[in-house]
Amino acid sequence: MNLSLNLFRPFCLILALTGSIVSSEAQTIAGKATPLVPDAKGWISLMDGKSLSGWMTFDPHAWSIDEEGLLVGKGARSHLFSPNTYRNMEFRATVKLNHKGNSGMYFRAQLGGGWPKGYEAQVENTSSDPQRTGSLYNFVKIGEQLIEDDTWWTQHIIAIGNRVIIKVNDKVVVDFVDEKHTWKEGHLALQQHDPGSVVHYKNIQVRPLPDDTESAMKMAAGETPVLGAKP
Repeated sequence: MNLSLNLFRPFCLILALTGSIVSSEAQTIAGKATPLVPDAKGWISLMDGKSLSGWMTFDPHAWSIDEEGLLVGKGARSHLFSPNTYRNMEFRATVKLNHKGNSGMYFRAQLGGGWPKGYEAQVENTSSDPQRTGSLYNFVKIGEQLIEDDTWWTQHIIAIGNRVIIKVNDKVVVDFVDEKHTWKEGHLALQQHDPGSVVHYKNIQVRPLPDDTESAMKMAAGETPVLGAKP
């Protein structure tokens, strides 16, 4: 199982021509990272509701843990990257978004500033973006509003080989095969889109699956029977 791949060093410092030292990599948030301990079904909680330790970002201003232990994204654009990378996996979270808010759950994402390269399961209900919650951004577009503002919902991503499934409140809304195999491995990431957006996340979990596609499908099918049928 691909529990931990390609741990990134927290800082890569370079000496500028002026003699000052600047960071060329994402900042790793200090502290002891949440232990990657799977439960009986292989799910790993990625945050302990107390800190962001171990996660990485180029824009640390946007993220905090509130008094209820919820992850809050608020402010200018920022992305929060998982410490580890994943290939085949399941990624799920419970989400709440304000009116006209915009966020996203990235997977197989490449560490970098700006808008990350990788797959994004859209989190967006009433903003001006026509790709609504559940869309596989720029691959499968959902124009229908599935979730009301300021309402908690669950979003569940399953990525096995070049197949991506997205479930919203346990309903499959995307079942897509990427014939180009665009992204094969990368980080998980959460998005804070813009200053008007406020997003809350809780129950953020990953379940790494075997690299072998057939084994991964069998493991995922136990919890998600729809995977038993090919698209």
